[in-house]
Amino acid sequence: MPTLVLIRHGQSAWNLENRFTGWWDVDVTEKGAGEARAAGQLMKAKGLDFDQCFTSLQTRAIKTLNLALEEMGRLWLPVEKDWRLNERHYGGLTGLDKAETAARHGDEQVHVWRRSFDIPPPPMEADSPFAMTQDRRYAGISIPATESLKDTIARVLPYWDARIVPELKSGKRVLISAHGNSLRALVKHLSGISDAEIASLEIPTGQPIVYELDGDLKALDRYYLSER
Repeated sequence: MPTLVLIRHGQSAWNLENRFTGWWDVDVTEKGAGEARAAGQLMKAKGLDFDQCFTSLQTRAIKTLNLALEEMGRLWLPVEKDWRLNERHYGGLTGLDKAETAARHGDEQVHVWRRSFDIPPPPMEADSPFAMTQDRRYAGISIPATESLKDTIARVLPYWDARIVPELKSGKRVLISAHGNSLRALVKHLSGISDAEIASLEIPTGQPIVYELDGDLKALDRYYLSER
């Protein structure tokens, strides 16, 4: 049976500060690093092992993966990093305090931007201090100005099909360290969750999600490792 485990990065500095993060590169907090180590310890204790790892180009996901693998004694595992596993781009909301944004625009509008399936936040201005156009890791990539969850799914799933599915079908055990919305895209796809229902799905930081899949990669079960 194919083995697939998903893990959202440990708490980041902007998670702690309640700010919209998106593509901006922030590190994990001390608590977040602890969550990552605890995830690695749990996976090792439960007898999980992996052959191939995938992560985004963002520090918080990369560091979470590395810390977890270190606890497992598996820092030598091959890791593929790709922007298509990045967090959803929050456009003009990037860097803003969520409570202040709600006070300015109203709770209902902020809820639409955060949780609607296909309505993106306002686009990021070209001269924003959070623009990533000069970041070398994105050279040659058409960086979005904003993304809805639907937009995020549109980049995650082709990467899933092209790069991750073949590894699983060849019998490799796969670990993916990514972000709340890129993982929601995968969970929606694997578990057949509707557009409306996916909006309310919360994925906690640092908690490994195990998928039991059949030979055609259809989900037989999905659970948090800490609950088994």
